[in-house]
Amino acid sequence: MDNDKSASAERRSLLLQNWMTVGGSILSIGSFFSFVFLFLLDSFSRVSNPYLGILTYLVAPSFLVLGIGTLIAGILWHRLQIRRAGGRPAVLKIDLSHPRDRRMMIRASLAVIVFLFISAVGSYESYEYCESVEFCGRACHTVMEPEAVTYLHSPHARVACVECHIGSGAKWFVKSKVSGTRQVYAVLFDKYQRPIPTPVHDLRPAQDTCEHCHWPQKFSGNRDRTYSYFLGDKTNTPYSLRMLLKVGGGDPATGPVGGIHWHMSIANKVEYIASDDRRQVIPWVRLTDQQGKVTDFRSVGFTNEPDASKIRRMDCIDCHNRPSHNYQTPNDSVDLALALGQLDGSLPYVKTNAIFALTRTYSNKTEALDWIATHLSDKYQGEPKIKPAIAAVQMLYTNNFFPEMKASWKSYPDNIGHRDWPGCFRCHDGKHKTADGKRTIKADDCNSCHTILAQGSAEELGKMTPAGQAFKHPGGDIDPTSTCNECHDGTF
Repeated sequence: MDNDKSASAERRSLLLQNWMTVGGSILSIGSFFSFVFLFLLDSFSRVSNPYLGILTYLVAPSFLVLGIGTLIAGILWHRLQIRRAGGRPAVLKIDLSHPRDRRMMIRASLAVIVFLFISAVGSYESYEYCESVEFCGRACHTVMEPEAVTYLHSPHARVACVECHIGSGAKWFVKSKVSGTRQVYAVLFDKYQRPIPTPVHDLRPAQDTCEHCHWPQKFSGNRDRTYSYFLGDKTNTPYSLRMLLKVGGGDPATGPVGGIHWHMSIANKVEYIASDDRRQVIPWVRLTDQQGKVTDFRSVGFTNEPDASKIRRMDCIDCHNRPSHNYQTPNDSVDLALALGQLDGSLPYVKTNAIFALTRTYSNKTEALDWIATHLSDKYQGEPKIKPAIAAVQMLYTNNFFPEMKASWKSYPDNIGHRDWPGCFRCHDGKHKTADGKRTIKADDCNSCHTILAQGSAEELGKMTPAGQAFKHPGGDIDPTSTCNECHDGTF
């Protein structure tokens, strides 16, 4: 009898029989299994995913170390408790010839299988979530909301965030994680800027990301585009431009080198210096042509030697600087709504009133939506068509204005074209000249990039001119020496 009591006491004194050790064991087994599962997933995946790397080589091993540490701490703590009680640790013995041990083994095996299955599902779901747009755009809701919403309305809405912002390879993965650590700190302690500044100066070069799909060797040729506008008069008069965009190409092996994509010609090398953080003021440009001849162009007043550390080689992002996070201007968004029938053009001055409502200063989105509804309701009292118009304008605001982050079209220049921002005119302003003054980056050779095929309203658009037409400005002539963005600011 005494021997049975002694054996029972020894069993109760097993070093593994405490919650700390059991918890550490479960955590260790689960994290080790998750590591193996994620490692295999990473090894056989066709696409490199940096967030999978975080889970595999950082998160899972961290929990494994924590589990092992907890297990060892439990053993040491329980050993100390046994010694203080005057006992001694017992040796674990498993005898499968005993029914009790067999039952315990079966139960433990089933529990382990279920636990490992849950760990596998959880690991995979974690991987799926970490590579998702929701994780990138919603984890820091207020901070990233403008980028997330505008991304979902962009041409790249089906391209994962990590494919552009990180890409493949260990070098940029590590850089992104270091940058991400700073960003987490900024969010936690409210140290981030409003709006988030652009461009991202340490963004990976477009050659490593964009050119996986949009490579310069592919000849693009010409593109026929029709742009629909509406005047701000009582009848919201439609006015359209049908243009031939000379996108061209950058590789003589696949088509003529010229047009807009001449700037990305394989044979040419264009470099520049920007004097502001947003790269809107460019006082110095250097061209190295296919014969190796180097030509410098300087704007008036730039007499210093260029700082080599500030010289940037031109790439896709210098023009396509808003490829995924597109903030529509009030004018463009209302024009599109009118063209799509979301706004009824029969409502007098609806374009002017909609833009006025969109461009007021609001402290938050709720205030904006309420004011838009009140303003348009007052303007069109008793008009049954105003309800869908109010909903349309509110949607335009929701998709393009984020007062909490001070983010809108005004915060982010768009360098495609030259209507609302300098864009092309940052260099093509006629003021960048060589030292001897004999060569200039032209400002008036519009037909080298696009040709107006037709313009106006109704039957005027049917009068095609393949050779091109001179631009007729709605509302009368303008100063030919002025640039579009000197008047157009996104509101008309």
